[in-house]
Amino acid sequence: MICFPNAKINLGLHVTGKRSDGYHTIESIFYPIPLTDALEAVYSGKNSFTQTGIKLAIKTEENIVMKAYALASDEFKTPPLNIYLKKAIPSGAGLGGGSADGAFMLKLLNDMNELAIPESKLLKLAEFLGADCPFFIRNTPVIATGTGNLFQSSDITLKGYCLCVVKPPVSISTKEAYSMVKPKKSPFSLERLSTIPIYEWRHVLFNDFEPSVFVKYPVIQKIKEQLYSMGAEYASMSGSGSAVFGLFSKTEDTPVTFSHQFPDCFVWKGILE
Repeated sequence: MICFPNAKINLGLHVTGKRSDGYHTIESIFYPIPLTDALEAVYSGKNSFTQTGIKLAIKTEENIVMKAYALASDEFKTPPLNIYLKKAIPSGAGLGGGSADGAFMLKLLNDMNELAIPESKLLKLAEFLGADCPFFIRNTPVIATGTGNLFQSSDITLKGYCLCVVKPPVSISTKEAYSMVKPKKSPFSLERLSTIPIYEWRHVLFNDFEPSVFVKYPVIQKIKEQLYSMGAEYASMSGSGSAVFGLFSKTEDTPVTFSHQFPDCFVWKGILE
């Protein structure tokens, strides 16, 4: 069985507090996008894991896909599998690629083994894997609060927009990003966002990580500025970085290719549905 874990972007990201356990609380809109990895599992006599595509500097047992398999296997005694992961979503980019892989592995195991795990249980299992993982169980636009694990449905739609994602050859760890930001009360209610035209978002919608990240990694700020100069209605860093995305309203006015505009960067472009 094969599935295609997709990335997400953050529409606004406010760091609102820090809990006693060290985790931060946030407010953000998570929005799924059609940039995907490929994940396949085949029944086998023993477990194996093969990863291709973008290289990951981690051991097999540290990959979130295998953590998800181990989690489900312990509880539901799933059979051995040959697992194949082709990475196309860059890591350290704020796009949730790793979280998506883990969540989709749980859903794949549920489907191929006909385990009939209820969604509520899948959400709890996903929480063990990481804060963003539960989002990818439902995989629909949400206003995320708490540590990014509490969801309220959002009526935001970006259908028909052209999305360009650009990641320079730098990665930012979540720990590093949070160490550079000071929590504060959210200045804008994300529930109001759907009432505001996208071309006005730049005046009300902000990512709290940008000021400190831009100082340390000026190339990320330059990418955002360049996307605006190319006609983006809205541009922002996604998550804690280092990827930046731009939303373009008319595909006929959008450059045919972005690659030559951002040398040495990962670049992806697609139409949102």
